[in-house]
Amino acid sequence: MENKIEIYKTPDNQTEIRVQFEDDTIWLTQLQMAELFNKDVRTINEHVKNIYKTEELNADSTIRNFRIVRTEGKRKVQRNIDHYNLDIIISVGYRVNSKRGTQFRQWATKRLKDYLVQGYAINEKRLAQKNQEIKVLKDGISILTRTVAKHIENTENGNEWLSIFSKGLKLLDDYDHETLDSKGKTIKEAVYPDYAEYMNMINEMHSAFKSDVFAKPKDSSFNSSINQIRQSFGGVDCYPSIEEKAVNLLYFVVKNHSFVDGNKRIAAACFLLFLEKNNILQNGSNTIISNEALASLTLYIAISKPEEASTVKKLIISILNRGNK
Repeated sequence: MENKIEIYKTPDNQTEIRVQFEDDTIWLTQLQMAELFNKDVRTINEHVKNIYKTEELNADSTIRNFRIVRTEGKRKVQRNIDHYNLDIIISVGYRVNSKRGTQFRQWATKRLKDYLVQGYAINEKRLAQKNQEIKVLKDGISILTRTVAKHIENTENGNEWLSIFSKGLKLLDDYDHETLDSKGKTIKEAVYPDYAEYMNMINEMHSAFKSDVFAKPKDSSFNSSINQIRQSFGGVDCYPSIEEKAVNLLYFVVKNHSFVDGNKRIAAACFLLFLEKNNILQNGSNTIISNEALASLTLYIAISKPEEASTVKKLIISILNRGNK
């Protein structure tokens, strides 16, 4: 459970205390207990000493040292202060003021229960998501296994069929071992379609996607996306290869979400246009990326998190490199 700070008010609204939750319990300083039970700190300290002296509770398991910021005079300072958990608070409460102690215990127990239930619900949700991911993975493996087995039955040499998937299997191995390509293969002067050329292509897409808001700009970020791949530093391209430029173009257009509708479709089309203009879209009679791969990778970018950008880009660069052989 994450550390949380709660505000506790006594039923008469005379006292307000910041209560720290950690490790499924509550922690207060002696000063806070003094405010809570309307006693001085010396009285609280005496009760705490007696609790430990009689071995009613163990100090090691009921004291925690937290760094807090507090005001001393006119300045704020950080101090390491001993905090005491709910067991000690309740024990002290019985000794100094049973009514106040009971009220606080009832509140604290309810709040602890709330946090525990919420934590359980979150963990249940995460477990369900993980189980779904495992199911999808198992289903995918099952389908692939059945497909390969079926074709092996119809092929004199099963290895011939398996070899069809060799590039994909190698890519998965590279992904697992974090050896995906970070650099593209094609190093040459790039051809950059200009804004008008991209927009002409996008306008031609209107008839295929009947929508009043398809490709309707939200801001000017599309122009930024297509020009970002031109960046250089000290005369050296930030994205040296054609593959790296193409992948970052796809990524920027998807993530910048420059249009009201159609961002993924537009991004994929711009990606293809850039590859075509730079003469690497085709590898002989085949394209270096299939329709299905293009759709999947564009969706992959769309659902990825910012911290995953490097892995996402490496994966797509690796696919282009393998297709351009």
